[in-house]
Amino acid sequence: MRGLTSLWINRGLMETPAINHRRAVFVLGRIDEILSWEKTKEQEKDVRFVELGEYLCEVRAKQYWRLEHLKSFDEFLEKHFPDSRRKAYYLMAIHETLTRISKHELQQVGWSKATELVKVARRDREEFDCATWLHKAKELPKEGFKCAVERHLTGKETEPWEIMYFKVYKSQLPVVEKALETAALMLGTDKSRGYCLEMICADFLAGANLSETQP
Repeated sequence: MRGLTSLWINRGLMETPAINHRRAVFVLGRIDEILSWEKTKEQEKDVRFVELGEYLCEVRAKQYWRLEHLKSFDEFLEKHFPDSRRKAYYLMAIHETLTRISKHELQQVGWSKATELVKVARRDREEFDCATWLHKAKELPKEGFKCAVERHLTGKETEPWEIMYFKVYKSQLPVVEKALETAALMLGTDKSRGYCLEMICADFLAGANLSETQP
């Protein structure tokens, strides 16, 4: 048992990469610089996302986070991306997945569209039509491109959507819920609550228009 344990420990130590201290300091400094720059240049933050994703991949692969006396790469992300580690992983996925697209072209489409391109590239793999999807990313607005990707991945037609918030008193809630349940029974239980609400509103508008002709 002792021999196996020693072997595991030695192997773990052997797999820890030697750090090029000068390069590590440069990369960590560039990450801090870009993140600081993003805060002051909010409207232009898309421009340097490609560079940031590349540096983050290098920090993870070569364990530069050890220079900051951290225990893991996740801890490094918690420190530098306190608001959203998810964005950091998106940026890394863009760098690792979209290798056939130049940095300049990725900068042109922006990081949110590039994230959608990653979904298509991962799904299609070798069959990923890079040129066609890059053209769509450049031509379509953000929501339109997102819908095109969703349609490609699911085979279903989609359209832009948004969440609406209403303040409803507890005394009003039973009436609202009953109306939605009744509409669902009439229209089909597979319909979404949003669709049911739309039909209720359409029915009301039809009645209101009818009453306008006969005051």
